[in-house]
Amino acid sequence: MPDFISIFIAPGLDAYSTILLIVLSAFTSAITASFGLGGGSLLIAVMSLLLPAIIVVPVHGAVQLGSNGGRAILRRSYIQWQFVGWFVLGSALGALLGVRVATIIPDNWFKGAIALFLLYSVWAPKPKISDRGAISTTIAGIFTSAVGMIVGISGPLVMTFLRHLSDRRQIVGTHAFLMTSQNLFKFFAFALFGFAFWNYLPLILAMVASGFLGTYAGGLFLDKIPETLFRLGFRVLLTIIAIDLFRRAVFGA
Repeated sequence: MPDFISIFIAPGLDAYSTILLIVLSAFTSAITASFGLGGGSLLIAVMSLLLPAIIVVPVHGAVQLGSNGGRAILRRSYIQWQFVGWFVLGSALGALLGVRVATIIPDNWFKGAIALFLLYSVWAPKPKISDRGAISTTIAGIFTSAVGMIVGISGPLVMTFLRHLSDRRQIVGTHAFLMTSQNLFKFFAFALFGFAFWNYLPLILAMVASGFLGTYAGGLFLDKIPETLFRLGFRVLLTIIAIDLFRRAVFGA
């Protein structure tokens, strides 16, 4: 194993797990860049198998901040700015509410919550949101941000509020900006409550860098895979991981 890998090894990980997470960050960013969402769910599912809950959510949020931020920059011309203001305000409030729960939730509860949320996001029918006024949009921001603080992912829920957009590029760009905002609030909320991001900074930076490469390259190789086949395989993979997480939550690792 090359010596430079040791620079990126974070507490609780070995060299092979570190390499897996860096490579997986690129792959999951490519998934999200091509299909709009899904990569973050796969990434946090695998991270939950390797790290304790109290570490997974803030580190995953910091990595996704870089990944979504890069995607938002690349798709900035498609962001629908008239929609984001009230949602971002709600997201800030939701982060402050959710972090109190996230910092005290037991590890087995966290794994169970992640498992159930993954199964919901993969198989459950998504609600159709027709009301996008200031109050309902702010409440949506509060709710999805709080959920993201507790289970680490809110992308599938946020996407339900963008289904009225007809252009896929607008959906991907706007979703990237909203998730960047939520992950930024998540970062500051966990930092405010004392999470030591410094201990994981090399790993985070490496995963952000590989994630940006994945975002850029996503359309180059994933477009060659039939979307129907890919989505079925992706759902099956997430389902298997969710079942294993639920098993760990109930019976222990």
